[in-house]
Amino acid sequence: MIFGEFATRDAEGLILAHAVKLPAGRLPKGHVLRTADVTALAEAGIASVIACRIEAGDLGEDEAAERCASAIDPANLRLTPASTGRVNFYANCNGLFVADKGLVDRFNRVDPAITLACLADHSDVRDGDLVATVKIIPLAVSGDSVERARAILTEGAAFRLKPYRPHAVQLIATELPSLKPSVMDKTARVLAQRLAPSSSELVAEQRVAHRAEAVAAAIENALHRVDSRPPMIVVFGASAMCDAVDVIPESIRMAGGVVDQVGLPVDPGNLLVLGHVDGVPVIGAPGCARSPKENGFDWVLNRLLAGETPTCDELTGLGVGGLLMEIPSRPLPRELATEGESQPLKVATVLLAAGRSSRMGEGGRHKLLAEFEGEPLVRRSARIALEAGAGEVIVVTGHRGFEIAGSLKGLAVVCVDNPDYASGMASSLKAGFAVANAGGADGVLVMLADMPGVSVGDLHALVAAFRASGGRSIVRAVADGKRGNPVILPRSTFEAVKSLEGDIGARPIIETAGLPIVDVEIGLAARLDVDTPEAVIAAGGILKG
Repeated sequence: MIFGEFATRDAEGLILAHAVKLPAGRLPKGHVLRTADVTALAEAGIASVIACRIEAGDLGEDEAAERCASAIDPANLRLTPASTGRVNFYANCNGLFVADKGLVDRFNRVDPAITLACLADHSDVRDGDLVATVKIIPLAVSGDSVERARAILTEGAAFRLKPYRPHAVQLIATELPSLKPSVMDKTARVLAQRLAPSSSELVAEQRVAHRAEAVAAAIENALHRVDSRPPMIVVFGASAMCDAVDVIPESIRMAGGVVDQVGLPVDPGNLLVLGHVDGVPVIGAPGCARSPKENGFDWVLNRLLAGETPTCDELTGLGVGGLLMEIPSRPLPRELATEGESQPLKVATVLLAAGRSSRMGEGGRHKLLAEFEGEPLVRRSARIALEAGAGEVIVVTGHRGFEIAGSLKGLAVVCVDNPDYASGMASSLKAGFAVANAGGADGVLVMLADMPGVSVGDLHALVAAFRASGGRSIVRAVADGKRGNPVILPRSTFEAVKSLEGDIGARPIIETAGLPIVDVEIGLAARLDVDTPEAVIAAGGILKG
């Protein structure tokens, strides 16, 4: 192929490298110039064009792309017709995308003009997902190069899509007094959601004591269930596995099975156990699998659902790329202070003071500037947070932010302006947590600035409960058992805060994190906020501005 600038008078049969605009229309890139086109170009005063001339032995971009794509097994895939040198491959079902990196690399090294890009090996895909593309870079390419590249694709499967197979899955969950039934209920729901793309079904659940003998008996009981679909057993321990002879791996052996792997170089997901009993796979799920977010459990589960039997070599080879994002359910946050350290866990306070006071009527009064015992409410709340002494106090301002910040003058707080406060509480949470995260907080106490009943003692009780849990629990104030505020979120939830949108608080995180929740009774203060003039007056406040 010859590429360059050609005189218009000699351009018939050339392929345009760039689009050309004419008075009567547009000639697109890749257009083969005909006699009429050359005449139109000359009449428009265009003396030359950037184009290419195909030589003997060359193939046009579309033909070359189709030649390469035709060497790939189309099973479970849909191919698009070649266009602009590209053929796309789409999934025709839910399944596991498997790629041979060595083969793909060899193909791509034949000629830089001939490329194949695809998803990562063992990617979870859905029907309709784009999984791969063959792209010819120039407008034409050597036919010999195409044939050499194509020959490589015939040596094996550069990539393929393994459809998920419906399985009959049984859940065994162990119980300890520290694990709430609601957490176990959520675990079953999340597992069922994970199974849905494969049309697999959670057919039974057993809840047993956290002892190897009890789990082994439950495994044996599960093996007796008859179903036409391939069986699978998933075991969730109430306490995390910490040794190769801990409850879950030992129960697999006691049931007559074999433990194939204890531990996984994927984080979160380290504490996974994989074994089999009478040919039935048994997965000891890590605690992070109580969350719907991707973790090492997904990587192993998807392989099994696609009919693979992961080997020890394959599992221990997952370390590169195995460091996944922090998720709320992770039982030991990466940056959490370790037990036994002399310094207590750092708890920052994020005081939310950005709202518009929209329920205060048309008089322009701001509830946070209302005075309680001669002190603006927002200042009172900030002072109480400081006196609690847990750590840094971050006040997020927005509506009438200059006045709110002014009322805090002299207090050792960090004021953070949220210019997006009108979008709702989520933006204020994100602004505050960003500062707390940068400061190395192990947890954040989320406090609403319009709650005049919350005392220093209340905050002490919440922080003490958080530290007693080792920073691994969500701590929530309650009034007569009914949830309220403030709440403390551990560091492992900080990533989830970033995904909040709109006028919502931390409740979605609390309900879906899969972490233990410690309720601290502080009485009516947990549910007393002042959103209206009447509420301010009833709580003992005086409306000011």
